[in-house]
Amino acid sequence: MQVINFSDYENRLSALQAEYAAAQEFPHIVIDNFLTPEVAEQVLQAFPKVGESGWIHYFHVNEKKFGLNKRELIPPPVLEAIDALNAEPFLSFLRKLTGISNLIADPLLEGGGIHQIRRGGFLNVHADFSAHPHHARWRRKVNILIYFNKDWQESYGGDLEFWSRDMTRCFEKVAPVFNSCVIFNTDLDSYHGHPHPLTCPENMTRKSLALYYFTEEDKPIKRATNYQHLPEDKPLKRLLIWTDKKVLSLYSKVKSTFGLDDDFASNMLRRLSGKRKK
Repeated sequence: MQVINFSDYENRLSALQAEYAAAQEFPHIVIDNFLTPEVAEQVLQAFPKVGESGWIHYFHVNEKKFGLNKRELIPPPVLEAIDALNAEPFLSFLRKLTGISNLIADPLLEGGGIHQIRRGGFLNVHADFSAHPHHARWRRKVNILIYFNKDWQESYGGDLEFWSRDMTRCFEKVAPVFNSCVIFNTDLDSYHGHPHPLTCPENMTRKSLALYYFTEEDKPIKRATNYQHLPEDKPLKRLLIWTDKKVLSLYSKVKSTFGLDDDFASNMLRRLSGKRKK
């Protein structure tokens, strides 16, 4: 089954390229009805519930969300969509869209895969980690986020916010509605996130797929996720965000040096919060 309508995107390529390159602050684009309707429905129906086994619990000052990137635990319809978006036909389109000719996919889904956020969850504004922790020469260049939320109300929050490079203003918001896709360059100052806690019903989650793409460079810049405070944040919150960022930077260096995965940090955070894995 066709995951995306390649002929349609090829016909629109010139317009999409122009929109991507001309976007405010850093190259990005929002594409509605991104996957074919059949595939989008199949992915939604197969979306797994958050559990303990295999799920990474990203719980710290700067975020509160869940992730699943273990291939053996990802349901087949979801994995098939992921693999199609990491395969050469789509990579060819993505290289043309972004103008980055040597993009490569990440089969490890480092930091990506399935993401879900429950009521009260959030992700502070940030610029992403710049290098792959397990491939010394891989520089992170492009993100793709695809949302799978039907009947999502504006009052629930959860919009993806794009912030100016000087962090003085939010210049664009993207609602996480069903089958919408956001593609953007992951520059050192392409700031994004959804810093306000979700207010969706307890029985709902904010569902998304996250895929990251890299280039191979001799000496890529290596920097951990760079979280930012908002202009209105009080001094104490600013201090907590900064301190947490420094701790995570140290963890990233340890992770890269010793080949750790995020299960290590997830289990440690759960122990610290008294939520030991059963």
